[in-house]
Amino acid sequence: MKYFSSLLGLVAAVGSRDELATVLGHELSHVTQRHIARMMDKQNKQFPLMLAGLILGMIAAGKSRSGGDAGQAMVLGSQAAFMQNQLNFSRDMEREADRVGFGVMTQAGFAPQGAATMFEKLQYASRLNDNGSFPYLRSHPLTTERISDMQGRFQFRMDTVPPPVLLMDHAMVSSRARVLTRPGVDVLRQWVDAASTGEFAKSTPAQQAGTLYAAALSAKELRDYKAARALAQRLVERTAEDVPAARQARWLQAEIELAAGGAGVAKAASLLDGKAKSRPEMLLAADVAVASRQPAPMIPVLRDWVAANPRDATAWRTLANLYGAQNDTLHAVRADAESNVAILDYPAARDRFKAAQELIRQSQSGRPGAVPIDHFEASIVDTRAREIEVLVKRQAEEPALR
Repeated sequence: MKYFSSLLGLVAAVGSRDELATVLGHELSHVTQRHIARMMDKQNKQFPLMLAGLILGMIAAGKSRSGGDAGQAMVLGSQAAFMQNQLNFSRDMEREADRVGFGVMTQAGFAPQGAATMFEKLQYASRLNDNGSFPYLRSHPLTTERISDMQGRFQFRMDTVPPPVLLMDHAMVSSRARVLTRPGVDVLRQWVDAASTGEFAKSTPAQQAGTLYAAALSAKELRDYKAARALAQRLVERTAEDVPAARQARWLQAEIELAAGGAGVAKAASLLDGKAKSRPEMLLAADVAVASRQPAPMIPVLRDWVAANPRDATAWRTLANLYGAQNDTLHAVRADAESNVAILDYPAARDRFKAAQELIRQSQSGRPGAVPIDHFEASIVDTRAREIEVLVKRQAEEPALR
């Protein structure tokens, strides 16, 4: 949940896809360049030297007639040298991640200016707590240094890549992220009111789309469905000529109708493509199928999806809801177990597989009223239960983080 909130905050903070690509490229470069492993390797190499300094300091303190000042100085000096070497190495790794990440995002087709503007936002966000002092005591280079480096790099590419532009669909995604961070009732009401201010009329079409999206979603969160519908309709009209944005506007309309319940469920279904080719629309259509108690058409769609994407925990949980709406308890419990596997919660997955095995035993007991069990599914449950049991034991054997 903490990771999910951090990701939402990142999406809400960036002003373009290019800025988002900058952050993701930088963080992925830490992985591809093996920075954590290299940091640990350097620590292991330097630790004997620091230990030797500590031992010599203790010896000097024991033989000194001046109260051990020389020994203390040697001990503190060895510790300071160790820490400074680590800080220097950390800054070098950050510079390397900046450089490699810049290459990754530009080769992927994103505008290089996004790297500079992202660091400018970072500088703006930290302006109250960072005056640029003591750069040698930092784990990261100065932000001003990173901005200059990115500006110098993209100057040589200005003729090949167009400047970054705020797109409607990105503005809408950022607005959704802001609302989903649960800012509170007062902020939600401010976003609803923002769609009728003078500043709204002066903003660009993309900004207007983002504002309307935030306002409609906020009204839905406040359960003011009448206002949410009106704002969503304005959003549909605003995005009519932008296909990706128009698609998101239609999904938001369906989401609002689904939340409203009652006759809104049928209207939500009419707003969605029955084929549900994209993941967001597929999941939304599945929620509509559950609400309308008509899960059968969507079960094969979700089943095929998780077969190709077994790490999609949300899809597994949605599939479990579909099976539950169909009163297929065994398949629902197994799908719920697989959702726990997808998030690496093996103990919870083991418990759910045990519950599925208990259902199978009850069915095989021959008691009156027992629900027939799919033997193919029962075989899968037993196999997966044994596999997860091994993973639980392996996870328990791992040393705890310190």
